[in-house]
Amino acid sequence: MAEIVSIDRMSYGSAAVGRLESGKAVFVEGAVPGDVVSVEIEQEKKSFARGRVVEVVEPSPMRVVRPECQAACSGCPWRDLAYGAQLAAKRANVVDALVKNARFPRERAEQLVGQTLPSKREWGYRNKIELGCGTDARGFLSLGFFREGTHQLEPVAACPAAVRPLQKLPKAITGALRYALGEQTCGLFRVGVRGSVRTKDVEVALWTTPGPFPRAVVSKTLASACKPSSVVRVMAEEGAARKVKKVEALSGKGCWEEELLDHRFLVSAPSFFQVNTAQAEKLVELVLSGLEIEPGDYVADLYSGGGTFSIPLAAAGADVVAVESAGSSVRDLRRNAERAGVDVEVIGGDAARELPELGDLDALVVDPPRCGLAPGVVDSIAQAAPRRVAYVSCDPFTWARDVALFEQQGYRLASATPVDMFPQTYHVETVSIFDAAIR
Repeated sequence: MAEIVSIDRMSYGSAAVGRLESGKAVFVEGAVPGDVVSVEIEQEKKSFARGRVVEVVEPSPMRVVRPECQAACSGCPWRDLAYGAQLAAKRANVVDALVKNARFPRERAEQLVGQTLPSKREWGYRNKIELGCGTDARGFLSLGFFREGTHQLEPVAACPAAVRPLQKLPKAITGALRYALGEQTCGLFRVGVRGSVRTKDVEVALWTTPGPFPRAVVSKTLASACKPSSVVRVMAEEGAARKVKKVEALSGKGCWEEELLDHRFLVSAPSFFQVNTAQAEKLVELVLSGLEIEPGDYVADLYSGGGTFSIPLAAAGADVVAVESAGSSVRDLRRNAERAGVDVEVIGGDAARELPELGDLDALVVDPPRCGLAPGVVDSIAQAAPRRVAYVSCDPFTWARDVALFEQQGYRLASATPVDMFPQTYHVETVSIFDAAIR
């Protein structure tokens, strides 16, 4: 049975939030704040419910029609929400995380969290897309995006969220691989595509299980279909861990090149790189200004990846030690530092294990995965006694958990700036600065 619901706000997720007649919160897919919608309840729990929009009874002024993308995938769940409202909702989620997870008074949280820095491009910003693999009703290879939280593959021909060189490649790559592989999949389970509007590089990474693979015919067919600068095969285990066993170049230079703040970065297919290059530059600028680096400062960069922060820090005159556990990123960072003409001491290892061995620090930057800092890392940071810490986070709630730990160690959160790396989605990056002056 449907119920009329007024929508109040966006959640940290794809759904908007309103209240049922009973007062229970309901998470509604397909709604935006200000909508009055008819909602069909699909799941009801003790403290909340989930539903979907049956009809938009009164559309919100913040609801927009998005001709850019009509795909059925869940890659852009906030596309019906006006961009200014997206920015406000992302800031609100960061504030809420501080209140709920760090137990900050709301007044202090509101004072510390700045306005969300908008993306230069609302569409056409992603330098990377990842396509899942499956088969269609006829048994032919199909590439597309998985619906969030499911194994349901939605075929896609184009992606307007991607940078222009990539937007129409899903269709071209699907056709090329169907032709090259025939009725076989040859262990192919994922296709990663990276493109740069600055260097013009396009790389196609074919993720497969180990085993025989028609290298020559696949690379030749892809070269004809989309003219990539590089085609690589990543042999890995299927699943979330994606344990890489081997990477081989099938054609081209075997890596992807991007430019960020006048530095060139070579990125291997398994290595992480921020998907919104222009916004990544804002992350770096916020970190550099927040840490107030002086020449000769001893700075650690934990979870350093291929050097997004390490190299600009070294170029600013800091003595940088970078810690990274992924082997491909360690190799990329060493190569990128050499190409940039800067000295970075690179340690391949786990941040929690290596940090206590680094000694006293002047400053530190951490950019951990979505799960946040490992247990004990905040304690080790406090032991190293940097005067300032920059924490770059892609999850407001694990970040807020760690904020509380920093404050328990005597560090005080001085600022938090949301940065919109992912327009049309609920994801938000936060650059925060901690000051140890009061310790």
